[in-house]
Amino acid sequence: MQQPLVPKSWNMETKPHKFCPGCGHGLVLKALGEAIDELGIQEKIIFGVDIGCSLLAWDFLNCDTVQCHHGRATPTIVGVARAREEMIGVAYMGDGGGYAIGSGHLVNAAARNEKMFVLLVNNTNYGMTGGQMSPTTLPGQKTETSPYGRDVELTGNPTQGPEMVAAIAPEGAYVARGTVSNVRQLKGFIKKALQNQVERNGFSFVEALAGCPTNWRTNAKDTWAFIEKDMAQYFKVGELKAPQKKED
Repeated sequence: MQQPLVPKSWNMETKPHKFCPGCGHGLVLKALGEAIDELGIQEKIIFGVDIGCSLLAWDFLNCDTVQCHHGRATPTIVGVARAREEMIGVAYMGDGGGYAIGSGHLVNAAARNEKMFVLLVNNTNYGMTGGQMSPTTLPGQKTETSPYGRDVELTGNPTQGPEMVAAIAPEGAYVARGTVSNVRQLKGFIKKALQNQVERNGFSFVEALAGCPTNWRTNAKDTWAFIEKDMAQYFKVGELKAPQKKED
């Protein structure tokens, strides 16, 4: 039987993974795993997972992993990265954990230019708890707590996380937004974020646009249309900040 092509840094004993069918987390974690493989840094990774759908990644990689309280993956990995400077700390979270309860930690870690990598999956809702409105829910988008569509007059506009981090983080930081509809590009952003940690330049942050067909109640066609059209129209994909190349 032909074996599937998967990253060597994956923990194959836990596959198939625990995420819902069509969930974007699997693609984000594949991109992360391939980037780790290509850089040859598996033994240096310490992976912190937030509560929420991201928690299901607690045994996804074959590396040291710590489960964090909701919104506290960033400060947990800050502590790890400071205590073990030879390691590479990765904090993995959703838009709720990063932009709601964890927003203060994210902002201050970026301002301090902590030498760590935050990888945030944006699927525009609180996925694990039933699909409630999150900081990234789009204007007019229906959720369990916005059944008539998000009203920005009442709840404000969706959080533009990478733009916020790029404005705050000093020189040496790397900030980008990718999408599961272009995994090759997303892997490139993640690889640059990890390389930034190898070189110890400063803070790294990548947001990944991802689908949640279970809570969006969408079929495959509509899921991809929402990611590639609606989400990408509001959340612009690309690099927002990168360290200047050092002259020889």
